[in-house]
Amino acid sequence: MNLYLMRHGLAVERGTAGYDSDRARPLTSKGKRTVRCAAAALLKLNVSFDAILSSPLVRARETADLLRDEMKFREKIQLTEHLSPGANAKSLVTLLQRLPGSPQEILLVGHEPDLSLLAAFLLEGGDGVTLVFKKSGLAKLAAEDLRPGRCAALEWLLTPRLIEMMA
Repeated sequence: MNLYLMRHGLAVERGTAGYDSDRARPLTSKGKRTVRCAAAALLKLNVSFDAILSSPLVRARETADLLRDEMKFREKIQLTEHLSPGANAKSLVTLLQRLPGSPQEILLVGHEPDLSLLAAFLLEGGDGVTLVFKKSGLAKLAAEDLRPGRCAALEWLLTPRLIEMMA
């Protein structure tokens, strides 16, 4: 199984007038452009998805929607609180294990520091590995047998700057 972890694109700043809660902050135009570049880079890498799961927060949903549209993914995006800020990595792994159809190429769109913690959990079994996911950053983890704890290997990590160079 391949897990693609992506942090949402650049969103409007906290406290911006008209966005009363952190959950409602949308992507900026620059954030949308960077996500489109990420989609183009993924297509150049011949990446496709069997399933896309996203945090329900607006900026993550918009990121997942843009990727779906740009990559012509036909399935519905599954919104889950398991990718919301502060979610539990073990619960997310359990959810992934139970996905119908046993998808093998899964995109997860979420937030920091949660994606870094998830990656550390799957790569090392704890928090002994530090990965930094910048906004619109992407990582590919491969796992023969997805389970809680050390089970995956990092295949690549792309920063937004590298993504823009690839697009």
